[in-house]
Amino acid sequence: MSEPISNAPRASEVGGQSPRTDVKAADVRRWRKYLADERAEASVYRDLASRRSGEERAILLELAEAEGRHEAHWVELLGDRLGRPRRGDVRTRVLGFFARRFGSVFVLALAQRAEARSPYANDSDATAAMVADERIHEEVVRGLAARGRSRISGTFRAAVFGANDGLVSNLALVAGVAATGLPAATVLLTGISGLLAGALSMGAGEYVSVRSQRELLEASVPNPGAGSAVRDLDVDANELTLVYRARGMDPEAASARAAAMLADHSLRDADSGDQAYEEVGTGLSAAASSFCFFASGAIIPLIPFFFGVEGIAALIVAAVLVGAALLLTGAVVGVLSGAAPLPRALRQLAIGIGAAGATYVLGLLFGATVL
Repeated sequence: MSEPISNAPRASEVGGQSPRTDVKAADVRRWRKYLADERAEASVYRDLASRRSGEERAILLELAEAEGRHEAHWVELLGDRLGRPRRGDVRTRVLGFFARRFGSVFVLALAQRAEARSPYANDSDATAAMVADERIHEEVVRGLAARGRSRISGTFRAAVFGANDGLVSNLALVAGVAATGLPAATVLLTGISGLLAGALSMGAGEYVSVRSQRELLEASVPNPGAGSAVRDLDVDANELTLVYRARGMDPEAASARAAAMLADHSLRDADSGDQAYEEVGTGLSAAASSFCFFASGAIIPLIPFFFGVEGIAALIVAAVLVGAALLLTGAVVGVLSGAAPLPRALRQLAIGIGAAGATYVLGLLFGATVL
């Protein structure tokens, strides 16, 4: 966990308070809890930093150092009542477990929520500087998490939409067919057909979507051949200014950019779209991801039928399995978006089970002609 704090600054160096003489047992317990949490949070940031490099690593180490200053404040207040080291709360320990093993944007999103739950604003023993630190830490972690979300945006979208489409559409399909009273073997065959058709459709659609995005980006990238014309441009007329005005710059900014480009005889610059290419990804990878994620969701409603369960019992088991998966995907979306996971999880569950229930009712009312 955290490193020894024998060299940590005194509380007076971080805006702390002088040791109190009217300390109660409840105060000591609360301060020890804060101390344990600060140590655990500093350890989380160091673990995350160990899995990163460059600027992100430096930022995380500075966050750990800031938590060390808060740690020193509680050590100062506790004085000779420090006692044996305690463990941080369960949520922080779980966060540390994930940080040591994964270090992903998921952990950063959890850390963002942890910073937002800081109790210091309502505790008179915490300094104003510490309260401000915690609020700023939330924004720092939010920025780091946003970088991670940007890197996984394409894959995450395909994963969530693909898995949820598979879960909901195949459960609804199976429920509608089962409601007509057809044999379990027919229901299973229908579900497998729905899985393959849906997965192939998702894969094809994602391929077309990503390819179209890349083609639009390619149409916006400057023609490499235009660079050779820059050195021969009339400096006084400066047609290059029109290029940047066409890209949306105001005349003054366009003139300044054009002058810079004329100085090094180049037309290609930082807004060439390379980063956008990276975020969009490739058509084949997006198609494969969508196919796999849809199939992984669509197979869950079929599990009871694979094991020979029939009738209403099979539908109940399928609904329970799909419901659990929808709760999980909804909670993950909530955590990664920096929001409370429970409302998102319940929303996913309500939408998925509602769609399947509606299809089941239609199957009861109209029979196989609905399909």
